[in-house]
Amino acid sequence: MKNREDQGYAYDAAQASFELLARNELGLMPRFFEVERYRVTIERRLNALGRRISVSEAVVVANVAGNRVISASESMDEHGGDRGPVSALWHALGKDLGPYQQAVDAMRLTDFRVRITGAGVDAVTRVTIDSADDQGRSWSTVGVSPNLVDASFEALIDAINWKLLRDGLTPR
Repeated sequence: MKNREDQGYAYDAAQASFELLARNELGLMPRFFEVERYRVTIERRLNALGRRISVSEAVVVANVAGNRVISASESMDEHGGDRGPVSALWHALGKDLGPYQQAVDAMRLTDFRVRITGAGVDAVTRVTIDSADDQGRSWSTVGVSPNLVDASFEALIDAINWKLLRDGLTPR
């Protein structure tokens, strides 16, 4: 725990991540899915109206219930604007989790906070994500990395795993 705090983690506002860490250390954390890899790209270009826009796209490759799943998502809102790389990643990750899909569909992200800790070349990004579900439960998760997208991805993975654990689901 102390090593993770030295790396920039703060669990006082991310109890769900703390519980997952403790369960993992005790060998009590089920493995619902494994992410093999992910990729996020951001393209800045002119749209058909000649306006400069950014478009984020994410691809996630995961193993879910013994099946390799590849999901992609583009992060565009209803007006053609970019919602950002973390939104694209969230939608790609939560798009096809097989037997867990119903639980994931009941989730929504309610807040996203970023804090830079350290300075200069030693700086790291801490992302805290608040989530809620249709049962009125809410929880917070944390991710830390020198890379904002990696830190966000870690917090997103924890958010989904906590939801699956709290729903009493078992790995397939």
